[in-house]
Amino acid sequence: MPKREQSLQSLQSTPRDVGRPADPTAEDLLALVARGDEAAFERLYDLLSGSVFGLIRRVVRDQAQSEEVFQEVMLEVWRTATRFDPERGSATTWVLTLTHRRAVDRVRSAQAATHREDRAARLDPARPFDEVSEQVNGRLEQRQVRRCLSFLTELQRESVLLSYYQGYSYPEVASLLGIPLGTVKTRMRDGLIRLRDCMGVTG
Repeated sequence: MPKREQSLQSLQSTPRDVGRPADPTAEDLLALVARGDEAAFERLYDLLSGSVFGLIRRVVRDQAQSEEVFQEVMLEVWRTATRFDPERGSATTWVLTLTHRRAVDRVRSAQAATHREDRAARLDPARPFDEVSEQVNGRLEQRQVRRCLSFLTELQRESVLLSYYQGYSYPEVASLLGIPLGTVKTRMRDGLIRLRDCMGVTG
C-alpha cells in the first residue's frame, strides 16, 4: 500500500469508540494535503466542495465562470496547504476565505470592460445629469465601503461579506465557517458598529 494512503487510513482507523472508526476532520486532511497526500486531498475535496462552490456561485453568479473559479480554488488549496495555520482559525474558514478572494478577483476582472464602457458613456453629453450624478455617487459610496471594510478584523469582515454581500443568513454563515451562531452574531454586531463609525453614519 502506498505511503500516502497509509497516512490517511491511519486517521480513519483511529477509534473514538470501540468498533467505530474516526472520521478525519478538515484540519487533519489539510495537514496531510500539505505533505502531498493525494488521498487526503480527495477526501477534503468531497468534504468542502459543496460549500466552496456555493460561495463562488453566489459571488460570481455565472455558471461557467463559477466552475472555472472552483477548479482554481481547489488547485490553490492543493498548492498552498502548507500555509494553513490552525492557530489562526479552522481549515474550513481558511479555504472559504481563499475562495472568496478568488471569486471577488474574478468578478472584478469580468467587470473591468463594463467599467470602461461606463466611463465612456458618462462622457456622452446626451445622458441626463441626474443619471450620471447618481452613478458617480454610488461608486464613491462603494469605494468608501471597501475602504472601511479593510479596517475590520478578518473574522468580522468575512462574516459581514458573507451575510450582507453574498446574502447568507446568520445560521448559514455559522455553518459555512464552522462556528457557533452566537459567535457570528457577535462578529456581525461589532463589525457593523465599526463600519458605521468609519462611514460617519449617525443615528
